[in-house]
Amino acid sequence: MKINAYLNFDGQCEEAFKFYEKVLNGKIQFMGRFGDMPEGAQMPGSEHLIMHVHMTVGDNSLMGSDSPPPYFQKMQGMQVALHLDSPEEADRIYGALSEGGNVTMPIGETSWAIRFGMLVDRFGTPWIINHAKPM
Repeated sequence: MKINAYLNFDGQCEEAFKFYEKVLNGKIQFMGRFGDMPEGAQMPGSEHLIMHVHMTVGDNSLMGSDSPPPYFQKMQGMQVALHLDSPEEADRIYGALSEGGNVTMPIGETSWAIRFGMLVDRFGTPWIINHAKPM
């Protein structure tokens, strides 16, 4: 079994995932619009929106879609956690994701991490950035 995050957007899915692909050094494997898929006919007026996107980052997957009006709900009660291999990579990704977003905890050292910070990016996705201390 694998578990991955599935993010919902209010018309910004394509822009968000192209940004995440660049920042996270990912690879978009599939991106399909409502208008390109048979199931999309059930959502008239949403043809231009993303019905499903799948991006890989190493062995991990991040997926998402646009929620057709009026079904969009703001993300809450969750965060996407990134566990980075170096403090430099943690700082780079934190800086890129926080640009135009809202910092909820500045990146810095904690009792468990060399680098730890939290933010909500400009697309509304909440992130945790972590580079743990050696155990």
